[in-house]
Amino acid sequence: MSFVVFTDGSANMPASKLDGITLLPCTYTVEGVQKEYLGDVDSFDAHAYYEQLRNGCKITTSLLNTHLFLEHFRQVLEQGQDVIYIAMSSGISGTYQAAVMAKEELEEEFPDRFVHIVDSRGCGFGSGLLAIRAAQLSKEGVPVRQAAALVDADVPHMCQYFTVDDLNFLKRSGRVSGATAMIGTVLNIKPILYGTEDGHIVSCGKVRGRKKAIEALVDMYAQKQVDAQDRLVAISHGDCLEDAEILAQRIRETAEPKELIIVPHEPFSGAHVGPGMLAVFFYGKER
Repeated sequence: MSFVVFTDGSANMPASKLDGITLLPCTYTVEGVQKEYLGDVDSFDAHAYYEQLRNGCKITTSLLNTHLFLEHFRQVLEQGQDVIYIAMSSGISGTYQAAVMAKEELEEEFPDRFVHIVDSRGCGFGSGLLAIRAAQLSKEGVPVRQAAALVDADVPHMCQYFTVDDLNFLKRSGRVSGATAMIGTVLNIKPILYGTEDGHIVSCGKVRGRKKAIEALVDMYAQKQVDAQDRLVAISHGDCLEDAEILAQRIRETAEPKELIIVPHEPFSGAHVGPGMLAVFFYGKER
């Protein structure tokens, strides 16, 4: 490997996709008790976690801090290797800036080494797909600066569309107003949301009912996907596997990807979207 690829638990990675990728832990707090999520979504009990949210349990998250990046990146740089880190969107978290601060300090300490922080402009598998791409480039021996440019060039093509089942979770994170959440709940309105080019989460539509929400996600995939036969598509869900499988089948019928995986949505951003969240991540023409 020509450089070391880092990402963190918010990238929603299953063990099968971790080859060549080093995961940094995320922390979250459940009713005042801090827990560490190491990042392997296969070991995450999604049902128990989202059941806590359904039952009104208060769960909060914390950004990854500069000290964590310094600790992990320094070990690699001391061994004479370079670093590419895939960060969750700077538009939704301060984690990216914390990593940039670590980069600046370490590049003074190790002037002959290269540290690159990728702003994924997304979260979940929106970051995970980029980490997989970076790891593949490292395995192929692509020089680190060239690889960094290639991964950065992929960022505008990482499409991430999702819907939620309960608008109150978005209300708590400030994504929608209390009035919008109340009206949407009463009328069974389901928003269709996506990660913009500048890394913010916004609505691109709304439909009535879960079935139409799933079809809206399929429509966005149909409109945006590129070269599906050569691509990995990922679906994540907030403890709603049956809906995820329906979405997967419709994706395959629309444009069969080379590979499609379904994973539970990780706890770090899952606290902000809630149980019933359903998302599709893929390479597309544009966001």
